[in-house]
Amino acid sequence: MESSLYVSMSAQLALERRLTTIADNVANANTVGFRATKLTFGEMVSSLGADDVSYVSRGEDFLSTISGGLRQTGNAFDFAINGDAWFQVETPTGQILTRDGRFSMSAEGELVTLAGHPVLDVGGAPIQLNPAAGAPEVGKDGGIYQDGRRAGQLGLFTADFSQGFQRVGSLGVLSAIDPEPVVDRTDVGVTQGYLEDSNVNPVSEMTRLIMVSRAFENTSIMMRDSEASLKEAIKVLGSGR
Repeated sequence: MESSLYVSMSAQLALERRLTTIADNVANANTVGFRATKLTFGEMVSSLGADDVSYVSRGEDFLSTISGGLRQTGNAFDFAINGDAWFQVETPTGQILTRDGRFSMSAEGELVTLAGHPVLDVGGAPIQLNPAAGAPEVGKDGGIYQDGRRAGQLGLFTADFSQGFQRVGSLGVLSAIDPEPVVDRTDVGVTQGYLEDSNVNPVSEMTRLIMVSRAFENTSIMMRDSEASLKEAIKVLGSGR
């Protein structure tokens, strides 16, 4: 009987984590370039005497690889990535990956994010433009041109998140494995004057949120019932009846 409490507790911990993940996805449904977090759960089997008891694992995070829809803005400093790649920017906490392509040019000519963080080129260096040359033209390969001359290269990077990742607010992610620059890839590119919307489907996520909330409540009820049954059994056995 005690094992049922432990099984229910493991399920409740997994459901709580899933609730947190879904809530974060819903909160970022309108965040430019946001990629939803998904969870996978496994079965953990423990041998207790003659019976095997199955528990649910705490779950493993992974990022959805589905691209969000592209939205035209007409802004020369807005960029959307085609394919599975990321921009890289320099922040006070280190270099992070993002698909939020809302950039601008500082007074000194540096290409920066909305938060003022430098956007990096394929070699990991800040991109420096000519502030007197006006808005750049950017090719599908990420090449940056001003006044018909090549001025730089938008860095595109691929990342392996299999060893884990960390969210950096809603700005982007930090990969446990160093990202690799994209070189000579025809399936990855940049579209100027567009932004990528979040890949979160708000309706689907809200439906999941309701379903998981109900499952969490049902598990709580089951735990209370199991605990009440256990107390009653102890009372009966203790009385010698």
